[in-house]
Amino acid sequence: MNRLAAAAALIGFLGVALGAFGAHALDGRLTAEGMDWWHTATLYVLPHAGAALTIGLSVRAGLIRTGGWLMVLGAVIFAGTLYAMALGAPRWFGAITPIGGVSLLAGWAMAALGSLRKSD
Repeated sequence: MNRLAAAAALIGFLGVALGAFGAHALDGRLTAEGMDWWHTATLYVLPHAGAALTIGLSVRAGLIRTGGWLMVLGAVIFAGTLYAMALGAPRWFGAITPIGGVSLLAGWAMAALGSLRKSD
């Protein structure tokens, strides 16, 4: 069982579904700021889902795989808080959003560091 690949694929599925939902069902129902948050969440979740899926399918252990998990975690936190605020969650959720962004950055950093390490 490949939990990282499954989690990444699920996030990719949700990113496409929520992006379409926002474009079709929420258009005109959210404030302009809410639509911006929705769009930003979708913009960030999809490429990170793809990167994490690629890592999950090709790397079994090490820093690169840890980077994939950080991308999954970051996508959930970053996009999740933006989606929630767009739907009316309290604005203090915005204080949590950067934690997701830092996790995304850490995921890329781990992937880069793992790529530079000498293979055993």
